[in-house]
Amino acid sequence: ALSTGRKIRVLNIMDDWTRESLADYADFSIPAEKVVTVLQDIIAERGTPDQIRVDNGPEFLSKVFTNWCNKKGIEIKFIQPGRPMQNGYIERLNRTFREDILDAYEFETLEQVRILSDEWQHTYNHLHPHKSLKRKTPDAFRRNLIINE
Repeated sequence: ALSTGRKIRVLNIMDDWTRESLADYADFSIPAEKVVTVLQDIIAERGTPDQIRVDNGPEFLSKVFTNWCNKKGIEIKFIQPGRPMQNGYIERLNRTFREDILDAYEFETLEQVRILSDEWQHTYNHLHPHKSLKRKTPDAFRRNLIINE
């Protein structure tokens, strides 16, 4: 929440393979239309994924989201309700984001959240090595994949 008490939400999207944070969009609400807009921006840069793993939030169960995925040929993989461990990579990313940003600062405006989120995402992708990626950063791991294709 902001210092005023107004609640905020953050949509974190990651690539499970490279562990890259692809989006960390903050707003007061994130309806399905906004999820689709964020995903379209990612697709414009990265291409269309074969599948997306999501929880059972209303934004992912909505006709707007499911119809959009169907039109794009994206398979939706829902985790079982109450089983966040089925989406462990994003849960880990969410925890890291929460500890590094949301719990570490007091925000007065949504813009402050967005600025720090963008800085955090850059650091996470370019300077934070992962043991599961052989101590490489997500960006270095992805660049290595592209070179070796």
